Amino acid sequence: MVKPSDNLVDTVYCDLRSKLQRSAISPSVRLVDTEIAATNGISRMPAREALLRLVAEGYLIGTTRGFAVRELSLEDISGLFEVRRQLEPRAAASAARDMTSDIEEELTAAMNRVEQMLNSDDISGLLAANVEFRNAWLKAVSNPHMAATISRFMDYFQSVRLGTFTDPATAERYIDGLSRIYSAFLARDPLMVQDRMTLFMFAAEEAYLSVRRRQLQEAAETRPGRRRNTRRGTA
Repeated sequence: MVKPSDNLVDTVYCDLRSKLQRSAISPSVRLVDTEIAATNGISRMPAREALLRLVAEGYLIGTTRGFAVRELSLEDISGLFEVRRQLEPRAAASAARDMTSDIEEELTAAMNRVEQMLNSDDISGLLAANVEFRNAWLKAVSNPHMAATISRFMDYFQSVRLGTFTDPATAERYIDGLSRIYSAFLARDPLMVQDRMTLFMFAAEEAYLSVRRRQLQEAAETRPGRRRNTRRGTA
């Protein structure tokens, strides 16, 4: 429950966005302003404003029964990755150049947490650690608008990212790619960071498309009325 002295809209917004970053809100869940308000002990309007802000930023969509996590089409995934490849490798290169010792410590702590969560099969913790790693190097990006844009574009993939982490082979490739990026950051080598980030993103796109295709196929197979009736009538 939020405190009366808090900025209510910001507090609800930050809480929901944190949950979205950790894939703690399923696409099947409907977020209703009155329910969120009741949970937090506040009036309906701050809850609704927070939800509408998340809609404006692309995290949620409005439905007839409330708000829902934005689900990505295959075209969305490819299009978003095309944009990310234009932004993230260069931003990461500048971060490697401008990284301070404090940010390096945060990055190391986040990398250690990623490995720990992966080894313990803690998917929720792995998602959180992945966000921590991202946030650490973004602190070294001098353009705050660039950092905020990259952060938002990364978060769009959370509903798909969960599926990649549950596959052992994909998770292994993820940790290998992230370790290579981390090593390049420690070397303070902008060109190496840029190259490894680019390769990492191509691999991530392939993994996300594979997961999304599987999700779409499973949804089609379980949709009411889609099962074929193999019984034949008699004359």
